[in-house]
Amino acid sequence: MTSERAKRFPLGLEDLVREPRRPEGRPGEIRAAALAASAALNARQQPAKKSPAAAGGKAQAKSQAKPQAAVQARAQVQSPVQAKSQAPSQLVIAPKPQAAASAKAPLKPAMPGLSTRAASHSAPSAKPRASERTAAPNVALNGALALTSERVRERMVERLRANGVTDQRVLNAMSVVPRHMFVDPGLAAQAYEDAALPIGHHQTISKPSVVARMIELAAAGRALNTVLEIGTGCGYQAAVLSQVAREVYSIERIRPLSERAKTNLRPLRIPNIRLHYGDGRLGLPAAAPFDAILIAAAGLDVPPALLEQLAIGGRLVAPVGSQEGQNQVLTLVERTGPAQWRESRLDRVFFVPLKSGVI
Repeated sequence: MTSERAKRFPLGLEDLVREPRRPEGRPGEIRAAALAASAALNARQQPAKKSPAAAGGKAQAKSQAKPQAAVQARAQVQSPVQAKSQAPSQLVIAPKPQAAASAKAPLKPAMPGLSTRAASHSAPSAKPRASERTAAPNVALNGALALTSERVRERMVERLRANGVTDQRVLNAMSVVPRHMFVDPGLAAQAYEDAALPIGHHQTISKPSVVARMIELAAAGRALNTVLEIGTGCGYQAAVLSQVAREVYSIERIRPLSERAKTNLRPLRIPNIRLHYGDGRLGLPAAAPFDAILIAAAGLDVPPALLEQLAIGGRLVAPVGSQEGQNQVLTLVERTGPAQWRESRLDRVFFVPLKSGVI
């Protein structure tokens, strides 16, 4: 190549290197790679600008140096995977960061009970997810799990047994019905305490000990076919009765509570409960006679209609006494004949008043 041609065309054919593709990466990395490529290109063109005569004398040296500089610039722009597979043998790949190496270690379970095998299904990552960064488990979740566990209900059943409940059918029923599903979420932590809790409309869910006691008295070791409950409330006692009797009929006079009981019972899919909205003092003549009748509200006496709907040999359990809550006594009525009933007064209790009509 003559010196005149070198002035006009300072680069030879061997210097025509294809411009590398713009890499997809972080803005800082892209800019650093572009600056490195620009510096390498300027280094190639400096000898050509010094003098036309020098350009012709150094053409051979330039033809050997420029491809190597182009390769180095291309290696800086390429991604680490491309550089490892295409770069010359003298190119040294930087070691992986410590965090990436440590991420290959098996993940430890974030919560007690979570197996290592289950944790290993997640892809390794140097930056832990939010759930892995949090060492303490979710308190609300743990509370819900504790409430729904069988162990909590079993402790309640042990207390019932210690307090004198001996019918194993009743104890089994109390152990399988989730009482926390029948109370307000804010009171769920108290669901398995032996306490009456408000359910709205000036009504309460009875103590577990009272529920167990009334069902045990009504059953008296017999097989129960049909049972009538007066005062459905939130539906909890009906759910327990369904585990002891073949058919359970329950009446509620407050419509919002009747609807709430349906909502509470629906997820449990109990097939042998029949809910009715109506006046509980009138009973349910269409389904009578009943082997047992339980009244979950206190009246000054037992309504005569309910005595008539009790089967011969059947048992009725109800609180009887002052509607202000004083001197209420849990009363057992047994029907011994077509026109004969026997009454026994048992425990002191406290119930909401039994009223007529519907609201």
